[in-house]
Amino acid sequence: MRSIVNATFVIGTLALAQPAVAQVEAPAVPVDKAPFHVPVFRNEYVALVNVQIPPGRVAGYHTHSLDQISVLVGDADTVGQVLGEEPAPARRNPRGNVGFTEYSKKSMTHKVSNVGPTPFHNVVITLVYPQPGRFTPGSRADVAGYTQIFDNARVRAWRLVLEPGQSAGAITQSAPGIRVVVDGGEIAESVPGEADRGMAPKTGEFFWQEPGVTRTVRNTGTTRVQLVEFELK
Repeated sequence: MRSIVNATFVIGTLALAQPAVAQVEAPAVPVDKAPFHVPVFRNEYVALVNVQIPPGRVAGYHTHSLDQISVLVGDADTVGQVLGEEPAPARRNPRGNVGFTEYSKKSMTHKVSNVGPTPFHNVVITLVYPQPGRFTPGSRADVAGYTQIFDNARVRAWRLVLEPGQSAGAITQSAPGIRVVVDGGEIAESVPGEADRGMAPKTGEFFWQEPGVTRTVRNTGTTRVQLVEFELK
C-alpha cells in the first residue's frame, strides 16, 4: 500500500512539474533565425525577412542589432516582451504602419506572441551596411500620389496610394531601394522610351529597385492600390 501511495505522489509531483518544464525558453537568436521569421532577400545593402506569425503562435526571443525598417501588411493582436521585463499590454498596430528603429545604437532582444484570431505579417528590412552617406535619394515633394513618411540619416520613405484610374506623377529613382505592397491590385508602369508594363502585385510582396529609372505608375485595376517605397542613403 505504501508503494502505491509513494508512486502516486511521484506521478503527481511530475505532473505539477510539467508546466514549469514547458516554460523553459530557448536561447535568443538573431532576428533572421527566429521562429516565423523567414529570410527572403539579401544583397550588400539590405536583408529582408518575412515575418508571418499565425494566431496563437510565438516568435521566441530574438535580437535586433542593426538599423531596421518595418512595414506591417497583416495586422493582429500581439504581445511583445523584452528579455528580462514583463510582457507589454496586447496591442494592434494599423495595417500599413511603417516604422524605423536605430537598433545599431541600442540592440533589443524580445519575443512576440500573436494572441489574436488573425495572422500577423510584417516585412522587416535590415540595413546591413553600417554607415549612411553612400547614396542621395531623390525628392518626390509635390509629386501627385506620393506622401513622404519619414526622412532620416539612413533612408527616405514614401507612401503611394492610387484609386482605380488614378496615376502618380513621374519620379526618378535616385538611390537604390525597395517597394513593399500594402494593398495589391493591378498597375501599369511607364518608363520613357519603353512600352507600358502591366503588373499585378499582391499584398505583402516586395521588389528591389535600382537607381537611375524614371517612371510613372497608373492604377489599371478596380481596387485601391497602396505601395510603400524607400530609397537608401
